[in-house]
Amino acid sequence: MTSSTTGASALEKPAVLVLEDGTRFAGRAYGATGITLGEVVFATGMSGYQETLTDPSYAGQIVLQTAPHIGNTGMNREDDESSRIWVAGYVVRDPARRVSNWRAEESLDDALIRDGIIGISGIDTRALTRRIRSHGSMRGGIFSGGDAALDADEQLNRVIGAPEMSGLNLSAEVSVTEPRVLSARGERIGNLAVLDLGVKQSSLDNLADLGFDVHVLPQSATFADIQAVEPVGVFYSNGPGDPSASDQQVAVLRQVLDAGLPYFGICFGNQLFGRALGLGTYKLAFGHRGINQPVLDRATGRVEITAHNHGFAVEAPLEGVFQSPNGYGAVEVSHVDLNDQVVEGLRAHDIPAFSVQYHPEAAAGPHDAHYLFARFRDLVLSTLRQAQGPISGKDAE
Repeated sequence: MTSSTTGASALEKPAVLVLEDGTRFAGRAYGATGITLGEVVFATGMSGYQETLTDPSYAGQIVLQTAPHIGNTGMNREDDESSRIWVAGYVVRDPARRVSNWRAEESLDDALIRDGIIGISGIDTRALTRRIRSHGSMRGGIFSGGDAALDADEQLNRVIGAPEMSGLNLSAEVSVTEPRVLSARGERIGNLAVLDLGVKQSSLDNLADLGFDVHVLPQSATFADIQAVEPVGVFYSNGPGDPSASDQQVAVLRQVLDAGLPYFGICFGNQLFGRALGLGTYKLAFGHRGINQPVLDRATGRVEITAHNHGFAVEAPLEGVFQSPNGYGAVEVSHVDLNDQVVEGLRAHDIPAFSVQYHPEAAAGPHDAHYLFARFRDLVLSTLRQAQGPISGKDAE
């Protein structure tokens, strides 16, 4: 929820961040000026702000960067994860005064102004992070320029009147409205149906690099739409919002699983896979966001440093194999967050399906989990072999 004006002198204008508990932080305007409302969350990455800003999963959220100095590498089209900046608002301590990277095509503040993103700078981001860390993510608002002078009670009432993230279905706001296709690179495997719930471009590129013709479908796609692609597998992407508000996508996913199609889900796709299996989901106190989250792969015992952006998680038994309440056979928690023991992955034993809660494409960030794309490729090839016998070409070797 945003109303804004733009101007090159935004940094000279006042701004205030107001939390729903009444806490206020006074600073300077950054980017566009005006009023914006959303859920205030913090991201711990020391780099990768461009990928964060253009990640559709951040729709509806005012993102606080815990790293103090932001903007020094500018912005470039090559690293964008989508066609625009999606955050509802942006909070930094010290914005860079100049861009110092040969790849930069514009400054961060110019990009924020271009896309109408209202931000605030010059506040104690450490204190704000500690408050969110202690009290949980909460609604907030940035009021900048002339709106910074609004009555404090009016500002707080606007924040309290904003919708909470729980119960929100935001997929329609970020998804494509018409299908599009990325052609396979390298030896072709087949068509892959991708349900776009807020997909990042890096995920699509990784899937195309593995030999899939990637068919990106709107979040409203039916199972018939997926079948029309004649897919060898199905991928559910990351995305914003509450998984409990996505009944349609869960129903379609159950049809995918019933049909025996190989399935891979990341982030939101992990939560919807959990729901399709018959598991519950819940809202985390302050979520996982950033590119330095430690996750244990239980199959290998390896600890991976991973990129996260999620405020909800799946409820599942952490130990041992359990039966899917919806009749999909044996399931286990494959990955666990070592900071708080949150479920970070699910693997089905009796159907060709798995998911992870984090971002294996990790743009920008660590690449410890990049193998998961190859794991999905192998799952698809194995399923094809079982259904059709040995396939020809290099991939059959």
